[in-house]
Amino acid sequence: MNGKMHSETGAFSSDGMRAEILNPFVHKLELDNTYDKIKTAIFTVILLPFRVVVICYLIVTAWFLACIGLYGLSEDDLRRKPMTGWRSKLRFSILSLTRLVIVAAGFHRIRILGKQHLPPSPRDAPVVVMAPHSSFFDAIAIVVLGAPSVVAKADTARLPFIGQLINYTQPVYVWRDDPNSRQNTIKEIIERATSKEDWPQVLIFPEGTCTNRSCLITFKPGGFYPGVPVQPVIIRYPNARDTVTWTWEGPGALKLLWLTLTQVHSSCEIEFLPVYYPNEEERRDPKLYASNVRNVMAEALGVPVLDYTYDDCKLAARAKQLGIPGANAVREISELRSQLGLEQSQRELQLALPLSARWLAPHEFARALAVPLDAAAQRLFDIFVQRSSGMVYFPDYLLCACFLSLQHAPLAELLSYAFKLYEDGSGDGLSARAFAELTSRCLALSRDVALSALGVDLAGRGYITYDEFISYAQKKAELSFIFTCDTSHHKPKAQ
Repeated sequence: MNGKMHSETGAFSSDGMRAEILNPFVHKLELDNTYDKIKTAIFTVILLPFRVVVICYLIVTAWFLACIGLYGLSEDDLRRKPMTGWRSKLRFSILSLTRLVIVAAGFHRIRILGKQHLPPSPRDAPVVVMAPHSSFFDAIAIVVLGAPSVVAKADTARLPFIGQLINYTQPVYVWRDDPNSRQNTIKEIIERATSKEDWPQVLIFPEGTCTNRSCLITFKPGGFYPGVPVQPVIIRYPNARDTVTWTWEGPGALKLLWLTLTQVHSSCEIEFLPVYYPNEEERRDPKLYASNVRNVMAEALGVPVLDYTYDDCKLAARAKQLGIPGANAVREISELRSQLGLEQSQRELQLALPLSARWLAPHEFARALAVPLDAAAQRLFDIFVQRSSGMVYFPDYLLCACFLSLQHAPLAELLSYAFKLYEDGSGDGLSARAFAELTSRCLALSRDVALSALGVDLAGRGYITYDEFISYAQKKAELSFIFTCDTSHHKPKAQ
């Protein structure tokens, strides 16, 4: 396969769904009928315990063998050269046990399509790129591929039992909190991909985070910097009920394990696409190379591509954590604002003043933003519309837009706009009701905490000003997060 596809994003879905309206970080899974609930209850009693015991026994045995194989090897040893001799041969025994783990978990049907390209030399597809990444069950592919070296979060090394099994693949670990991690990871991938030593293939999940497989998000270019041929591999789970997808919003890991292990059987499909040989332009531009490989994989999957990233996940998580209106769709809202030219003009910041009209119909909404009521504006309206009235509460939209415009600024600056947005007409400050409304949408504070802040209103005026609240917050350790610019922080629990 030659690198001839252009880098423009395109949608390959059969139903013509626009990529912009997808949210790849949401997965809903409920037992919605009596039959499923009864069946799950029965298998929880008679099947789940047996599977758990067998899986635990096999994993502990594989972990024990991995500990033997890794004995006497430091982290530097694992990164410096590939394992040889008896340590390398032990890999086969560990792989056999992990294959049994997959069968014990109910994955009796693993269908392999295409042909895996096992390189006889470092010049032939030393890198494997796999997508979509949607679950911890994607580890099935690692076993099917013969335990290649994985690129994984450093945290996985500390997982009980599983960490040692991953270490046995001689992984390339990514330290997300280390500012130099990206450069170090790229350097290590390049060294392995171009080495003359007999390193295992490097397996990369280039999306960098889990999605619901509705699209392919942005591929990180790290695995494409070496400029060597790669083999794209796609993974599917063609099951009647999706019990494997693990995303930012949806069932947790334990629930997914429970529901998967109580299925009679589960299926997985792994397809090896032809090796992708980059052209000269792609070798010079890893982002172009990554984008073109993603397009090939998306076409094979029949899904659209969407320029979401791990940073978008963090942004959505922070918005949800703070209670920002429209938090689940902040990435889409950002795209729509960009299409309408609002991102550049930051018109919403100019509109953040006491509003005469708060509930708007579609035409009023577009007129207030000074944009035409086209498909993008209508979609933006639909995200915030209140189904009961068919109208948008304009302060909620403006608060979300201000959050996006000020995402790298301290929350105190966002608060200054929020105070203007949620004023109820007096112009002096916020009433108890309006202040509670603001803090639930902007700081995720409980009503009790919000009302305690009103204690600064010693004159009994019945309202609180922005300056009064900031003065109060500066004295409270639990509200210190308001004054930080760190967008990846975790807000302390309110006392």
